[in-house]
Amino acid sequence: MPIEHMFDRLERPREAETVADAVRLEQFETASGLGAPADLLALRPGRVTGLIGHPGFGLTRLGLTMLASREQLGPVAYLDVRGWLSPPAAWEAGVSPESLVVVRCDDPVRWARVAAHLLEGVGAVYAEVPARMKPAQLHKLVALARNRRTPLVLRPLQGDLPGGMTHLRLEARRVIWEGTTHGHGRLTNRRLVFAASGKAMRGMTRLIEVEDDGTNAMRLVSGLAAAPSGRATG
Repeated sequence: MPIEHMFDRLERPREAETVADAVRLEQFETASGLGAPADLLALRPGRVTGLIGHPGFGLTRLGLTMLASREQLGPVAYLDVRGWLSPPAAWEAGVSPESLVVVRCDDPVRWARVAAHLLEGVGAVYAEVPARMKPAQLHKLVALARNRRTPLVLRPLQGDLPGGMTHLRLEARRVIWEGTTHGHGRLTNRRLVFAASGKAMRGMTRLIEVEDDGTNAMRLVSGLAAAPSGRATG
């Protein structure tokens, strides 16, 4: 079936007055007294989010949780480049089976075209970005997301995204596992620390902490100090 007709049966969702409450967030203030938005992880129409970091930092689960904030408005899509996505992982993050569309495409030549068709037909898109994608292709995709008012989450599999592309950029900095303090025990929780930047953070870079207990959607639990410069470590 031609790509152009893959999503003909999907109707574009209507915009709602409020964003779904699938992502449970708590209001907080940072050490400087400037609070990050309480709905920081909820996707907004036409806004682009970048998730930056190596595997193991919980980026996939975070992205699925963000998709769950839009599923009540219509289908949401995951563009899977690596072929790793397990649908039950999406269901555990709050995306219902009837709302999830998974499209696998590992061909960099076709990837941008597939992503564009998804932006035309679903309520939100999480897209893994193949290595060595041309910045011009990504800029066209971002412009389409803004024009169609479709939330877009971009997860580059290598490197970073071009500057100025995202409304919110989350770069993984640290993973804190709880329950195995002495090298053994039962994992009960993990906390993920991200450097958040972009217009959503009023132009500043702050550290935020996201909690994942493995049983429901991840949630933003605290704001920390201003983020120091440096690469993500884990």
